[in-house]
Amino acid sequence: MLLTAQVFAQDRAVTGKVSAEDGSALPGVNISLKGTNRGTTTNAQGEFSINAESNSTLVFSFIGFQTQEAAVGSQTTINISLKNDVSQLQEVVVTALGQERKRNELVYAAQQVNAEQITQARNPSVMNALAGKVAGLDIKTNNNMGGSTSAVIRGFKSITGNNQALWVIDGVPVSNANTNTSDQQTGRAGTDYGNAAADINPDNIASVNVLKGAAATALYGSRASNGVILITTKQGRKNSFDVVVNSGVTWGKIDKSTFVKYQKEYGAGYDGDGAKTRFYRGNLGSGEGNITLFDADASYGPRFDPSVMVYQWDALDPSSPNYQKMTPWVAAANGPDKFYETGVNSNQSVSITGGGENTTFKVGYTRNDEKGVLPNSKLGKNLFNFSATFDLTKKLSVQANANYSQIKGLGRYGTGYDGKNPNQQFRQWFQTNVDLLEQKDAYFRNEQNVTWNWG
Repeated sequence: MLLTAQVFAQDRAVTGKVSAEDGSALPGVNISLKGTNRGTTTNAQGEFSINAESNSTLVFSFIGFQTQEAAVGSQTTINISLKNDVSQLQEVVVTALGQERKRNELVYAAQQVNAEQITQARNPSVMNALAGKVAGLDIKTNNNMGGSTSAVIRGFKSITGNNQALWVIDGVPVSNANTNTSDQQTGRAGTDYGNAAADINPDNIASVNVLKGAAATALYGSRASNGVILITTKQGRKNSFDVVVNSGVTWGKIDKSTFVKYQKEYGAGYDGDGAKTRFYRGNLGSGEGNITLFDADASYGPRFDPSVMVYQWDALDPSSPNYQKMTPWVAAANGPDKFYETGVNSNQSVSITGGGENTTFKVGYTRNDEKGVLPNSKLGKNLFNFSATFDLTKKLSVQANANYSQIKGLGRYGTGYDGKNPNQQFRQWFQTNVDLLEQKDAYFRNEQNVTWNWG
């Protein structure tokens, strides 16, 4: 009796193939012997082989599919078709330290955004792409080229301190602090160079989880007191090899309906249409006549009148067709809104993923080119990322991640009270008799700045 039982319990090889409902092979499916820690995975063709006893049960599990069991019995070949389980994907949430939990197991608030929602509009900034997608997450998107973006979860907690959420990429905390000058941050002259989270490659993201409560962020310490934005990047799969290419182009213009409205009744000066209204007087080439108040930085001078001839700024430009000539005193046909151009943003990426029996890898590269709405402004980004895993044993694996970003900018916008900020310049220092397209022509005739303020 003892001898018979021992022979009956001996292992034998069980082979088979695992496929999806549409018949396609599923590589990387986990197959385990129920009640033990023994198991294997399917290869690139969805095939597997495992030693099992006749009275054992095989458990087949794979993310996005329903788990199935199969009794071995006298079978030596077992083929399984796994059914899709979309609800399973929606319920799994990546929490602190990369652990996966079902949503109904969490004792704190967490919300997930999948990769498709991030990349659908081909927004080059992950932070801007998150705007409006997570309850309680306040994203203040920038409106300049490569500028800073603020991410605050559930309101401000400090009056004077930092309120920014902590970003964690594959378990590694990343500071998203604003590193611009204190003058720039407080509205004085400066340039906005952006913050670190804007350089995360959107095409490299598998999911984004926003952890909102103290219980969710405690493992990351005091830095996470304002909440955590947890990013899980895409990884390679065992026994597979894939190449994915993404490309997108977007265009943008300023909304002229929200632009400053300029009056077109008065020109350069300060005194309105009263008794003190005046021009300068002199001869700039065509006889004695009126001369524009070049040094006036306001437009409340003489009332426009096409019958009045005036020496204007182009009368002092030797390259201008109006050099030494008087022209009618009228409002400019082309105001500051004509200064802005069409912005173009192109984004290309390629990723190579794969793996063997005990290894996985992913290599990705993204090139982002942005042409701003200001003339002569552009921004270029090269983003590289690499990840790899190696299973030392069935219970111990090693993982490595590396990210590199290179950003080159030209003509970045000035912000605050800054001469490089055209919105501030046009609003405070400008004359409504100055035509912007004529100023543009004056520059490109000799590639020299020709001022309208000869004073």
